[in-house]
Amino acid sequence: MPVSDAPTTAQSQTVTLPTGVDAILTWAGVTHRGRKRDINQDALLTAFPLFVVADGMGGHIGGEIASASTVDRLQRMVGKGPVSPERIEKALIKAVRDIGDHPETTDEGTGTTVTGVYLDITDDQATWVALNIGDSRVYLLRDDALAQVTTDHSLVQELVAAGRLSPEEAENHPYGNVITRAVGPSEGAVPDYVRLDVRDGDRFVICSDGLTKELTDYGILHFLRLHPEPEAAVDAMLEAALENGGRDNITIVVLNVTVPGQVRPDDADTRELPEADPHDTFDPPAEPADDSSTGDDARE
Repeated sequence: MPVSDAPTTAQSQTVTLPTGVDAILTWAGVTHRGRKRDINQDALLTAFPLFVVADGMGGHIGGEIASASTVDRLQRMVGKGPVSPERIEKALIKAVRDIGDHPETTDEGTGTTVTGVYLDITDDQATWVALNIGDSRVYLLRDDALAQVTTDHSLVQELVAAGRLSPEEAENHPYGNVITRAVGPSEGAVPDYVRLDVRDGDRFVICSDGLTKELTDYGILHFLRLHPEPEAAVDAMLEAALENGGRDNITIVVLNVTVPGQVRPDDADTRELPEADPHDTFDPPAEPADDSSTGDDARE
C-alpha cells in the first residue's frame, strides 16, 4: 500500500432525487506528491455535491497556493448554498484574485487546473454536471465502457483536434504538459460544462495528469473492474501510478452512483456519452464588488 501525502478519504451519502428515488453516492479520494516532486501542488475537494481535483503549476510554491486557493473558494461556495455554474464562476473569480494577491505567486506561469463533477437536483430531473479548466480529467464508467467526459485544454489536444497529431503520438509528445487554459492571475475562470443523466451503476474518476501520465485509459478501466469499492480502486490506481514512475503529483477521486429504484428506458443507448462542447459555457458573472472594507470573511 503506498504512503500518501494524506490518507485516502472514503465517504457515503444518500440523496433523494427530484423523482423521489434515493441515490447512494460513495466516494474516495487521495493525493500524493509522486516519486519525483519535492512538494505536492495538487489539491482535491470531496464536499457533496461537488467533487473536484486541482493541479497547480508555478515556480517555488506558486502552484500549491493556486490549487489550494481554488479548492478553498469552491469549498466555501458549497457551504453557502446550491452549486451552479454561476456560483462556481464567482468562486473562481475570487480564487483568481486570491492567487494574484499572494506575495509568492508573482510568476506569470502560476495557476491551476480545476476539474470535477457536481450533482444538480434543482430541476425536475437530476443531472451530473462535469466542469473543466485545464488538462485534469473526468472519466465515466458506464455499462463497462470507459469514456473521457472532459476535453483537455492543452496544446497537444489542439494538435490532435487539428489532425496534426494522432492520439498515440500525443501520449509521449514533448509539449504534453503545456496547457492552454488555467485558473490564474492572467487567465479566465470559465469552465467547459457537460451534463450527464444520473444512472445506476455509474462510476466517475476525477484525476490530475499525474495519473494519466502513468496509466492508460485501459489501465484505469482495469482497476475499476478489479475493485468495485472506491477506496480500493483509488489505492490500487495510486500504487500502479507510483510503480510506473510517479513522475508528477497524483490525485484521484472515484465516485460510485447507486440508484436502487431507478427504471431505465428500454431504448436508451447507455454507451453513448456527450462530448464536451467548448461553446457550451455560461456567461461569466460580473467581477464581484470590492468588499475589502468589510473584512476577509465578506470576500467568501
